[in-house]
Amino acid sequence: MKILFVGDIVGSPGRHAAAEILPKLKKKKKIDFIIANAENAAGGSGLTPDIANELFDVGIDVITSGDHIWKKREIYDFLDADKRILRPANYPKTDPGRGVTLVESSDGIKVGVINILGRVFLSAIECPFKTAQELAKQLREKTSIIIVDVHAEATSEKIALGKFLDGTVSAVLGTHTHVQTADEAILPKGTAYITDVGMTGPFDSVIGRKTDHILERFLTQMPTKFEVATGDIHLQGAIIDIDDKTGNASRIERVHERLE
Repeated sequence: MKILFVGDIVGSPGRHAAAEILPKLKKKKKIDFIIANAENAAGGSGLTPDIANELFDVGIDVITSGDHIWKKREIYDFLDADKRILRPANYPKTDPGRGVTLVESSDGIKVGVINILGRVFLSAIECPFKTAQELAKQLREKTSIIIVDVHAEATSEKIALGKFLDGTVSAVLGTHTHVQTADEAILPKGTAYITDVGMTGPFDSVIGRKTDHILERFLTQMPTKFEVATGDIHLQGAIIDIDDKTGNASRIERVHERLE
């Protein structure tokens, strides 16, 4: 099975890139299943039901998120209603939505997806290591193909989680920092890993936001509205080849496509 994971979709430029690039990329690379992090898809921070449906319409099978998922209150009920959208699993169980799902591909292959939030420089929530381990164990009873989105700030935490889950999941893929790393690898026990899959959105920016606004914040330390940039739009992510029976990954390839 070939799975494409799309890096953080930022605002309308990111959604435009997804709409234009994904159908062609799916056909060209013979992709079976698409997962995308879309916690920044609505105006650069958050997600709405309409935007989620827009992303499903362009071929995305599962949407993951992170700490910004709570920015738009209208998504709360939708998180409960649609199993294809995830919020991090290690938030309190009483929060809206779910952090793990099982969705069938068009070929009828069950794909398990886990969404985890790191704790270093982020909220002090439940342990991402123990949470992911327990959820992977539960999913293993239903499928061998398990993808983990670790939405975290610290490189060390992502690497540690990859090594911790090696051999128990098919892939551990980092999101949140919006900068694609060049450390993609198949770990010793068969898990694909990359510290950050990158960003889908405007690259004439500072991680998707207008450069002058970010510079103003750094130079003045005053509150500044961070607007989504618009120029030089790219789609980044990773493609993972996975054995349908064992769940082991045999290859991981970085994706970087520019919108013409």
